[in-house]
Amino acid sequence: MALAGLELMGFFLGIFGMLGTLVATLLPYWEISAHIGSNIVTAVVNMKGLWMECVYQSTGAFQCETYNTMLGLTPDLQAARAMMVISSIFSLLACMVSTIGMQCTTCMSGSSAKTKAAGVGGSLFLLAGLLSLIPISWKTHEVVQTFHMSNIPDSLKFEIGDCLYIGLASSLISMLGGGLLSASCCDDLDSSRGTRHPYPYPDQKGVGRVPHAASHSMSFRPATLQTKNHVTANMTQTLNSQTSTSTHSSVPAQDSRKSTQQNTAARYDVTGYV
Repeated sequence: MALAGLELMGFFLGIFGMLGTLVATLLPYWEISAHIGSNIVTAVVNMKGLWMECVYQSTGAFQCETYNTMLGLTPDLQAARAMMVISSIFSLLACMVSTIGMQCTTCMSGSSAKTKAAGVGGSLFLLAGLLSLIPISWKTHEVVQTFHMSNIPDSLKFEIGDCLYIGLASSLISMLGGGLLSASCCDDLDSSRGTRHPYPYPDQKGVGRVPHAASHSMSFRPATLQTKNHVTANMTQTLNSQTSTSTHSSVPAQDSRKSTQQNTAARYDVTGYV
């Protein structure tokens, strides 16, 4: 139950991070004109983003112009575009994979690949947060460094826009959500590996393996039983032979006694003695 709650928390944090990354990618509030020094007129505000430049006037007019060329852009802007788009794609893939791998869903129920799917989703969230963090940090450093340059006029200096704050928070939230998903996956694997059987380890059929010494002792038991049976059989045969011998020896003794009695009776008849 705790692992399911951890997965849900990581999943929702990843979704919030994905939404924040999309907002930071599309909106033009990466750089906002700084009203310092001689540039104190706040009637016009210039804004720059990854895809367009916009101008906001105090009358309420809001005008934007997209960049007409892509190869003519600076390398850092091209790299920032690519990283933010790839980060959004990875976040979307992470949402789909995590939905399959979480314990609160019925997809792939009872399969060992379900936990792995949750871990893959967490890894994708981590990678998406890292990819979005790189251009955000890069652009923030550039804006701060340009702001403090003395050879640049005040009208050309910019401050950190709202999209940089949103992008920074979104990348950290995505990484946190991915870490929670990955942690839940690791905890589930550790708990499944922790159920071990004591020695001797059972084989696939559930029968414990017999130690080496025990196998040798069992191998001598049938021979001992056969020896005992053989001795018992010999004793039985000896007793039978003795019984038969005594029986045969008693029969002649009885016959001799009978003949002696008959001779005595005949002698009495002859002599006349009764």
